Amino acid sequence: MPKHVLVIGAGFAGLAAATSLAQRGYHVTILEKNEGPGGRARVFRAEGFTFDMGPSWYWMPDVFEKYFARFGKRVADYYDLVRLDPSYQVIFRGPEAVDIPARMEELRGLFERYEPGSAARLDAFLRQAAYKYEVGINKFVYMPGRSLLEFADPRLALDALRLDVLQSMHTHVRRYFQDPRLLELVEFPTLFLGAIPQNTPALYSLMTYADLALGTWYPMGGMHRIVQGMVALAQEQGVTLEYNVPVQQIVVENGRATGVQTAEGFRAVDIVVAGADYHHAEQHLLAPEWRHYNEAYWDKRTMAPSSLLFYLGISKRLPKLRHHNLFFDEDFARHAQEIYEQPQWPSRPLFYASAPSQTDPSVAPEGCENLFLLIPVAPDLPDTEETRERYYHLLMDRLERHCGTSIRDAVVYRRSYAHHDFVQDYNSYKGNAYGLANTLRQTAILKPSLKSKKVANLYFTGQLTVPGPGVPPSLISGQVVASEVEKEN
Repeated sequence: MPKHVLVIGAGFAGLAAATSLAQRGYHVTILEKNEGPGGRARVFRAEGFTFDMGPSWYWMPDVFEKYFARFGKRVADYYDLVRLDPSYQVIFRGPEAVDIPARMEELRGLFERYEPGSAARLDAFLRQAAYKYEVGINKFVYMPGRSLLEFADPRLALDALRLDVLQSMHTHVRRYFQDPRLLELVEFPTLFLGAIPQNTPALYSLMTYADLALGTWYPMGGMHRIVQGMVALAQEQGVTLEYNVPVQQIVVENGRATGVQTAEGFRAVDIVVAGADYHHAEQHLLAPEWRHYNEAYWDKRTMAPSSLLFYLGISKRLPKLRHHNLFFDEDFARHAQEIYEQPQWPSRPLFYASAPSQTDPSVAPEGCENLFLLIPVAPDLPDTEETRERYYHLLMDRLERHCGTSIRDAVVYRRSYAHHDFVQDYNSYKGNAYGLANTLRQTAILKPSLKSKKVANLYFTGQLTVPGPGVPPSLISGQVVASEVEKEN
């Protein structure tokens, strides 16, 4: 009889782990606490609008293609992908609105206009970042991060030395560019990694390469179409998915997980893969004697940001917006400090506005706009309705000024989402939105282990273990843990 694996959570990591294990011949069941799949990439509908609840940027298309190819499939078998051009719009201080073109020659021209000679330096910057992307994404992120011996190959050791892990992103980019607008543009992808650019390894210029060279894409119908595709693939491989079934306890006897307890009773299984929030799974689902980490350990971890989100249905189309819009019309460094160095609600935040209805008419009624607003904020902040209301009007003031039209009086649907909701819906530690920060001290073997040190058949996957936060890393995390399960079981 095939061994029975139970996966907790139907997010990207849980789905990838379950599908990969089913392909290897395991009998796999996913238990998901919420009413549908996707984790933070869930979807909801209201007043004729379809809202993606979380991830909205589709970067690193090769990671998705590689995933589906493992099963003899293509992305196109499950959803239609389009490349956005412009990739996004940046609203700098001034205010100055700039489209970031998808075509490299146009992008080089944009850099040259801001800083003569920078087009050639952009080429050099991207060449080095391309190497980091090739090595980082195709080699290192697929490592389980359980031993230094994984890096024993001299070629990998040499690669590691060339990846700039000891130089900061802040120092690195200033070797190439000086114009403050260009610096903000190349540093912005690191904003969600969990540290200011001064504390982020220059390795992560690979994120800027993914942005500027590989492009920004969109699955027609919304980001949840990726989840729907992954669920369809999982079911094709024989995975069973059950929703509205929160796991209450991972039951351990003699150092092995024998199953899980739910409100419906005990489920006996051979192997458990926790794709839920790592802290919650270990600190709340395991008895104290089976926990490898303690609360003091978790409290010292540097978390990636949380977010204050607004989902808005607008009864008219809005001028001057693109699909993705970055409002860098305030001090970038100050906002980063207020997330990472002196955690507090930001005084004058940057923010992001997504209007997928600019690309996809299916997500809003005809003549209407689907709007998703996001402020990255520090985790573990007091989250009140008064705070949310204050920031809503702060954002709307700036959005109306940019669009040159009133918006508040055209809002026909509105929902906010922040720390409290992340905790309630995802058991998210400190209300974080993106997992564990990618700092030098929290990289590879320095992350919480994907394998329990005390329970022989318990594994972890997702944003709080290797390789880190974001959709592509979560997708990879599930595949990596599946390989480890197969090796040991």
